[in-house]
Amino acid sequence: MTDKKSVSLILSATVMLGRNGSDSLEIFMVRRNRAIDFASGALVFPGGKVEAQDRCPALLNDCDGKAGMTEMEISLRVAAIRESFEESGIFLTRHRETGQMIAGEPLGELTHYRKRLASGEMSLETLLRQEGLLLACDALVPFARWITPELMPKRFDTTFFLAMAPQDHIGLHDGSESVDSLWIAPEKAIQMADSGEFSMLFPTRMNLLKLAKSRTMEEALDAARAQNIKAIMPWVEERSGKMMLCIPEDQGYPVTSESLKKVMGDAASR
Repeated sequence: MTDKKSVSLILSATVMLGRNGSDSLEIFMVRRNRAIDFASGALVFPGGKVEAQDRCPALLNDCDGKAGMTEMEISLRVAAIRESFEESGIFLTRHRETGQMIAGEPLGELTHYRKRLASGEMSLETLLRQEGLLLACDALVPFARWITPELMPKRFDTTFFLAMAPQDHIGLHDGSESVDSLWIAPEKAIQMADSGEFSMLFPTRMNLLKLAKSRTMEEALDAARAQNIKAIMPWVEERSGKMMLCIPEDQGYPVTSESLKKVMGDAASR
């Protein structure tokens, strides 16, 4: 058994990049490389742990829309924007001079920075200063916060953000950490996971179910802004003779428990 006191939480941030489709909202997701040790082969949202550079005080000068945010809230958004650029090519930034969100064509000219940023060859601060950009921190709306249960060998404290993807930002996996990508309606992603087409982490599934309650991104963003978000740490309990993985009922999720056997089955398929 793992000593829970010896397992520290890894601070991380995930961004659910959405757009309006013809019938419902669509979300950008990537399939993780099976060579990656965490969530290998699973369909996930772009994201990762908060790095030291995301906490750099100098970066505060490169953050737009940060009024009223704590340093931690800013760092989480910095990490989410950096990770989404590395993993999807979508860059939630504004031109420093005009204040306008970067458009698809000039964004395409920055593609070569993705690998350099991910490898540590270039810092985010250098990229922003060199290209005259500011991080659009106010474009990210907190959607959920999940903490890995105690006694697990690796634990994360993850903030999920929701953001409207700029209209002409296409989105494409990096070919390294992720090997495939798609824009997909939340309901469709859940159906494909249920059919065994790909695996899905429990928090990913739950957040897709929550997101599916909204038909447009505007509706989803309004709902997220109105919610009092609390940290969710799933627990196991017996219900009607079955062991269930459970979450609180006050965080807007249409489903608040799932068979532990199913969840473990999904984990075993990765």
